[in-house]
Amino acid sequence: MRILCLLLAGLLIALQLELWFGDVGLRRQAELESLAQQKTQQLALLAERNASLRADVLRLKANDAALEARARYDLGMIKEDEVFYFVPGAVSGAGAVRPETAR
Repeated sequence: MRILCLLLAGLLIALQLELWFGDVGLRRQAELESLAQQKTQQLALLAERNASLRADVLRLKANDAALEARARYDLGMIKEDEVFYFVPGAVSGAGAVRPETAR
């Protein structure tokens, strides 16, 4: 009878160790829930960024002035009747130099 009790106690301890520290145990479940929460937050940030980019694309498709402004400031493009003045150290936008209209 004593051996049976020790055997059952050992089995109970082994099952508890597997439950808490095993590959499919509670610790692993907590790690996976934390990872899922991080991924959900990343997904929300990316969805927000996609919505912003989608709105930007629609604005550029619908408005020629917005498209021209983007070309001028981000790409440094100028019109035919403008003169480009390069001023070292003076940058705007994403590093492009703003063109000045000739007078």
